[in-house]
Amino acid sequence: MIAHRSPISGIAAYQDKYIASAGYDNQVILWDQATKRPVNRVLHDHLANQCAFSPDGTLLVTSSSDYSARLWSVPDLKLRAVFNAQADDVEMSAFHPTREWIATASRDHNLRVYDFTGTLVHCCVGHTADVISVDWSADGEQLVTSSDDGTVKRWSATTGALLEDIDLGGVETDTIVSAPDGTLYAGNDGGQIVVIHGADRTTVQGHDAGIKRLVLSAERSLLVSLSYDRKLLLWDTSERELRQIGQSDIPDDVWPRSCAFAAKDTLVFGTFGASYRTYDYLSGQWSDADVPTTPGINAVCADGGSVYTVGDAGIVLRDTAVHGQTGSLCNFLTPLSPTVMVTGGQLGKLMDAATGRVLHQHRSPLNCGVRYDVDGATHLLVGAYTGEGLVFRLDADGRLHHVADVPLHENAVKGVAFSGDLLFSVCADTGVAWHDARTRELVHRIDAAHDRIANGCVGLADGHFASVGRDLKLRLWEPDFTSRVIPTTHPNSIKCVAADASGRLIATGSYHGHVKIYDRDRDRWTTEERPTTAGISSLSHDPDRGLFLAGSYDSQVYEIPGTTA
Repeated sequence: MIAHRSPISGIAAYQDKYIASAGYDNQVILWDQATKRPVNRVLHDHLANQCAFSPDGTLLVTSSSDYSARLWSVPDLKLRAVFNAQADDVEMSAFHPTREWIATASRDHNLRVYDFTGTLVHCCVGHTADVISVDWSADGEQLVTSSDDGTVKRWSATTGALLEDIDLGGVETDTIVSAPDGTLYAGNDGGQIVVIHGADRTTVQGHDAGIKRLVLSAERSLLVSLSYDRKLLLWDTSERELRQIGQSDIPDDVWPRSCAFAAKDTLVFGTFGASYRTYDYLSGQWSDADVPTTPGINAVCADGGSVYTVGDAGIVLRDTAVHGQTGSLCNFLTPLSPTVMVTGGQLGKLMDAATGRVLHQHRSPLNCGVRYDVDGATHLLVGAYTGEGLVFRLDADGRLHHVADVPLHENAVKGVAFSGDLLFSVCADTGVAWHDARTRELVHRIDAAHDRIANGCVGLADGHFASVGRDLKLRLWEPDFTSRVIPTTHPNSIKCVAADASGRLIATGSYHGHVKIYDRDRDRWTTEERPTTAGISSLSHDPDRGLFLAGSYDSQVYEIPGTTA
């Protein structure tokens, strides 16, 4: 049966005929909109991030972390062209309104324009960080891009030259759309919509967390904003000033990363499940059709002689048997005691992994967690999408007490670790930080510690740490805050890192299914395996068996020998 096996990252609609979905299982699926049945599917070589139909609905462009965008005919999904000049993930692609041109936005910091044969027309250089979003002006004479560098840029479609550089105060901006009259709407990490019309600029506070997607329907004069605060806001764009006319909480299985206007009054959304979900924005009703869960694993850990996992479905497994259910995608598992293990994820809820009981509610998704001890008391640090570190103390009666929220970073916390008397964290903005575990005060910060997004970290011993990221490097951090950069042979972004108890062996796992182990004492890589073609989502060391556990988006846990021989 054709269905997604990992979350749906991107979605597109063509009138009342087709829906296309792009998934983290590398699949792109074409659906009949009337029956909601799959029509066809194709595969990328890595995560499929977004998709878009041509204005006449006869073509589909898909964007992938395999560094390519691809052009397909509809509905047979025959490959027409490959756009492969990118040196990093393609986040988004957009059709020219009339010409046979396609623009791509890439994490290699560049905007590119291709013709339908795959020939590169322009490479537009100017952004200093990942380019996340791209749109054409209504007349096709200009392009506009948004980037993690906190700027919006206008480009000439004819020459590829930079026409205007709009500084948004350094706030990362994930999404931008262009209205027919030239007005730009940009959604930033502060939950704001910045309205740019010529020299005029207005900022509208819409959300309590970063805006992940703006979708404009010019013919309806409607703008949709989606945020990790799990709100959908509907805006009237018929006047110069944005006016909010609707709001809805987002269902637990919907990923507020993508949205499209479909037939009549319908919006379609990607989910953490096997198919998409719809919303009628006039009645304010979400579809109640069942969306089957997907089996991907996002976290694995060994504890008390058992192996625990949790993933897209929010189901906690203990040695492959159901141990608990949380109701939505979870990102981490952290054992605190023989009887207490916690998890959390997209809903911003910290939960008991066995019972699903909500222990704390935060305003944004929770990404990672680490246990640490201070003055004989067990503590927990949880990293949030909005940059906070949530600190908890495990009381003697087994209850978890919320102590404080610490401003670790200004962007998403991707990893947290503990060693010596220090807490260490890495951020999506490439920065790292050290905080005193006892006082929670900032000790040191490096703003550009990695060359690309930092994805994970681990404590080694005696104040030493390791971190990894999209720059394909392993960084070993000394107690004096200096680092040694260890090159890797990972071909794609390194997603996760773990170490044995001594801190000698460090395992790294990539989005392309590779696990590579570095021996600090011998200063060399000792193990290189690729147990799966799917991504490695999580790594954990099993001290009882002396091996590493590698959780994968393909729903499997792979055992990787950890050896010093």
